[in-house]
Order: sequence, then C-alpha cells, then structure tokens
Amino acid sequence: MKKILLVEDNKDMRENISEILELANYTVITAPNGRIGVELAGKETPDLIICDIMMPDLDGYGVLYLLSKNPATSGIPFIFLTAKAEKSDMRKGMSMGADDYLTKPFEEMELLNAVEARLRKNEIFKKEFNKNVEGLNEFLAKAKGLEELSKLSAERKIHHFKKKEMIYMEGDEPNGIVFINKGKVKTFKTNEDGKEFITSIQNEGDFIGYIDLIENSEYRESAEALEEAEICIIPKQDFFSLLYSNRDVAAKFIKLLSNNLQEMEEKLINLAYNSVRKRVADALISLQNQFEHHGDKSPVFSVSREDLASMVGTATESVIRTLSDFKEEKLIDIRDKNIYILNAEKLTRMKN
Repeated sequence: MKKILLVEDNKDMRENISEILELANYTVITAPNGRIGVELAGKETPDLIICDIMMPDLDGYGVLYLLSKNPATSGIPFIFLTAKAEKSDMRKGMSMGADDYLTKPFEEMELLNAVEARLRKNEIFKKEFNKNVEGLNEFLAKAKGLEELSKLSAERKIHHFKKKEMIYMEGDEPNGIVFINKGKVKTFKTNEDGKEFITSIQNEGDFIGYIDLIENSEYRESAEALEEAEICIIPKQDFFSLLYSNRDVAAKFIKLLSNNLQEMEEKLINLAYNSVRKRVADALISLQNQFEHHGDKSPVFSVSREDLASMVGTATESVIRTLSDFKEEKLIDIRDKNIYILNAEKLTRMKN
C-alpha cells in the first residue's frame, strides 16, 4: 500500500483530502505545518508528498527546498496545493522541482488522477534497468518522458578500450558523461612525482566523470581501463537537458554525488589514521563488495599489486608484505595472482 504524506495547515481541508486518499486505499500521514512535514518526510520516507503552498512559518516552497537538499527525500514525488492560480506561482513551484500542481477547489478524481499518474511515473525510475547500453538508452528514454532521444543520443557509439588504455586524463575537458557498458575502470590522481592514488574502481553499469561535468571544470582525475572495456559517452547537452528538466534524473545524480563524497571522506580518514594493515583489509573488502554488487558472487578477484598499493596509499612492497601476512593467517589465498577472500568477517572486523 502506497504511503502519502499530506502537509496542510487547514484542518478541514486536511481531513477531507486524507479521507479521499484513504478511501482509495492509500496510507496517509498528515502534518499540520511545513516543519513537521519535513520531519515526517525524513522519518517515514513516503511514496508521494502533497503539500499546501500558503502556510505560516514554513511555506510549501520552503518544504520543497529543504527536501530537495536531502538525498533521502529529494527524489520523492511532490504535488503542490494552492488556492492561488496565478501563473507566476505555478512557474515558481515547477521551476523548484514540483511534479504537479492542483488548484483548490478541485474534484476528487482530479486529485486521485494526479496522485496515480505521479506514482506510476515514479515507479519507472525505481525499475532496475539492465546495466548495459540498452538499459542506459531505456533509462534515458524514460527520463525524457518517453520521447525519442535526440539524433546525437540515438547514434551514440560504443568505444572500445584495451587494458591499461586511458579513457580520459586529468586536466582534459569533459565533453559528456562516461558510462561503462562493459569491463572495469580505475580512476586515479597523480602527484608531482608521478605517483598514483586510485580514487575508485568502477564496473559495468557505472557512471564516471559526472562531478567535473556538472561543475563545468577540467577532469581532476584520470580514468584507465583495468581490462578490455566498452565505453559510451552521453553528450553534454543531452545530459544537462535531462538534469535540468527531469527531477528524477537530478535526484539520481544527487545521490551519486552524495555517495561519492562520503566514500572519499572515509578514504581520507583511513589514510590519516589507519595502519597499512587496516587499509589493505579495507581495500580488499571494498573490492569484494564491488564485484559482488555487479553480479560476481565468487569471493575472488584480480587486482595488480601496484593498483592495490595506489588504493591503499602506500608502497607496493608494503602491500605485498601485508598480503603475505594475511595469507599466513588464512584470511586470504593467492593463486595465479588472483586473491581469494577466505575470512571476510575477520577482515571486516580488522578494518573497523
């Protein structure tokens, strides 16, 4: 049963709308003002929010603004209610990211149709698309409201990269968002001495380079194929058209940005305070989780000792020595340069 949060300061209106929605088999949570509405949205994570605009203390615009800043609530469909029908108010609400707009008084079916349509559209973006170029095109087509992709997007090519071939380099100008259709890619930064620090290892179905594209800056890191890879590039104009016009797509990338910043913060803390032993354990568990997330259920993966050292932020010799210690302790096994995780639980406890 879908959960709807109703934010309305008028008691009679709140009770009437709530009754209509409950009769239509929705679970309804009500808030008498904007501040309580924001709190309930964070706690309850509703499937849809219906919010009055004209409220004392915190109006509907303020509610939408605060929710849009929180990755956990930014993607929740949002419908404004108002007694005012001026076009300027409608433009303001829609430009802030509202998904629909109902002017009081409205018919019961007008309300229910708006709710059903918005929930149905939102389900599209919860669907797990195949993490390949066909799935990417399907996602983009849905994101553009089922309209045809522009000619440039429709003729998107798959670029093939060999192992250790550069996809883009630090200082290059982004001309689109990079999508990994197949293979694994490492992103890394290089210091003045030419030493690498790997910032991430990405797999098929992942986007890379979007932070620099969104900020309209040069790439602050490089990307290299760890194995043979297939790469698609979504042109800049198509990506920004989606980002600016579609709240669902914007919410997706807000979450990606949030996760990226959180991961980088954790890496910096680990580098500053954790021993090499803990950092190697952390890197091994992270690699295992990444591969499992992308469908590889086996606790084995291949990574060069140089790349592992770049992830950990230490010398290759230190990584080799630590891996040897882990092998003796029967935490891992090493065969044909592949690393087999034997005791993930102990490695996890070690890194924590």
